Amino acid sequence: MTVAEGTDAGMAGDRMRRRIGIRDFDFSRQVAVMAVINRTPDSFYDRGATFALEQAVQSALRAGDQGADWVDVGGVPFGRGPAVSTAEEIDRVVPVVAAITAARPELVVSVDTNRAAVAAAAIDAGAAVINDTSGLGDERMAEVIARSRAHVVITHSVGPPRAEKPAAHYDDVVGEVRSFLLERMARAEAAGIPRERIVVDPGHDLDKNTLHTLEITRRLDEMASLGAPLLVAVSNKDFIGESIDRPQGERLSGSLAAMTACILKGARIVRMHDIPQTVDAVRMVEAILGWRAPVRLEHNTHPTHNV
Repeated sequence: MTVAEGTDAGMAGDRMRRRIGIRDFDFSRQVAVMAVINRTPDSFYDRGATFALEQAVQSALRAGDQGADWVDVGGVPFGRGPAVSTAEEIDRVVPVVAAITAARPELVVSVDTNRAAVAAAAIDAGAAVINDTSGLGDERMAEVIARSRAHVVITHSVGPPRAEKPAAHYDDVVGEVRSFLLERMARAEAAGIPRERIVVDPGHDLDKNTLHTLEITRRLDEMASLGAPLLVAVSNKDFIGESIDRPQGERLSGSLAAMTACILKGARIVRMHDIPQTVDAVRMVEAILGWRAPVRLEHNTHPTHNV
């Protein structure tokens, strides 16, 4: 290895070490588990099970107890549906953020929003990350985040959330998504958000069909090379249901398989619904990769063991 190569590797390693909220992560050898908390009546997965404030807060705290490092609070689903005003979205997410950060300050709290006004209110309430599924579609979003200490997740999507859109088409989905993320990263940095506070997400299934999403997953290492930690949100999505012919509610095995494939291709934050199973799978992958020591070592370590 040359001196320049060693320096580049060191700089890359530095970019993968992050303090988010009060938590330290080394994404060069660690995977963070992000739990999904939907403060919505029309989530594609839980159909409003955590819409009530107390249920949303308890779900977040339970996820922390089950081993999640991070909880992602959303007040408006990405998919098409009835309009939700900015004021209503703030009313949905801010009390949840405030309650979680007061009860469990060690949990990273992000807010899934594409509105700068919601982001500002969420950061004031204690959110450490804004998870923007529009990829800085709101022209004020980067400015709001730059004024804070919050991280931003820049996600690829096409056009406004909640809107009816034409059938997805890409000439080279990976190349186009990668170019989008690079441009939005540059936009964030130009607005004053340092690279050390940027995370990227290729947006599995967001304005993409199943073939597009499978191609992104196969070539995910091309996204991981962008120089920012890579987040993936694959849990229970339609590309899994269509790939293995399983309805919603029967996609856990497929979700864990897709997540594992993504980790092996460079994903370092996984946004998932089923937290105990996800934590077990992630910790097992970390152990296989040599990033985490076994909790105990007993098998075939004593001469009297025959198994």
